[in-house]
Amino acid sequence: MTADLTNPIFNNEAKAIEHMEASRWGKGLYCPLCGSDKCRKMGGETQTGMFLCNDCRGKFTVRTGTVFERSHIPLHKWLLATHLMASSKKGISAHQLHRMLGITYKSAWFMAHRIREAMKPSGKTGPLGGKGKFVEADETYYGTKKGRTAPKGGSGHKHAIVALVERGGKVRSVYTPALRQRDMRNVLHMNVAPDTHLRTDECTLYLGEKHFFASHETVNHSKDEYVRGSASTNTVEGVFSIFKRGMVGTYQHCGEQHLQRYLNEFDFRYSNRTALGVSDVSRADRILKGAEGKRLTYRQNTH
Repeated sequence: MTADLTNPIFNNEAKAIEHMEASRWGKGLYCPLCGSDKCRKMGGETQTGMFLCNDCRGKFTVRTGTVFERSHIPLHKWLLATHLMASSKKGISAHQLHRMLGITYKSAWFMAHRIREAMKPSGKTGPLGGKGKFVEADETYYGTKKGRTAPKGGSGHKHAIVALVERGGKVRSVYTPALRQRDMRNVLHMNVAPDTHLRTDECTLYLGEKHFFASHETVNHSKDEYVRGSASTNTVEGVFSIFKRGMVGTYQHCGEQHLQRYLNEFDFRYSNRTALGVSDVSRADRILKGAEGKRLTYRQNTH
């Protein structure tokens, strides 16, 4: 299902607040400050959307305890930005949000980072794969590290990224400042179940992994081999393709300190894709659910 951009939640503040309250408190109102369910709505024009907790006596709104807290941007603009980021396969730039929402570029940049924070997995996530399942692993290199110049050979000047894709399931991408065999082993063993069938290319970073997983087969790209039986890395390479097209064509630049958050954004959309039965509307709703319990309060240089 595609969102109707004429929906009042995208242009009417009261409807936006009502929508988010239903999303957050659909199973019952509770205080985000102390957890009590003894709360009541406050009256008066200056207290629109405000609640009072009868236990801790704290006042709160539906934004309290979420990435939207303490923002002066109207909630209906937050909901529109959330939908746009949820439905744009290769992302949407802060400049585009700035133009569409009628807010400053600085506010749009910070807004986008808050929404990416809501896309980040909440709590401890379990490993990918499992009995009878296949996980493809691959590494890529993106951008240039600050203060480094491109040498004649090698990729030590670039940011190393490892992606793990469960076939027919989710993806998990990890930015690692250094990528040696022990770094790759740590990423694999922390994120992939041991009874999984691992599939990679012939890179030496994966040497010895057959002893830790149900099986480990490789394809030899240097010999133009891309599929051999169940051995293939085509799925994870497709994930990298979407990420790089988004980073080059949409975002154009990303500082090292923000790279993992951009990876989380692309991971979220892939792991909640249409092929898995998740519509644009459902994807945006999942971001709203993920907004709770997270804060992003700093302001950093936009680069």
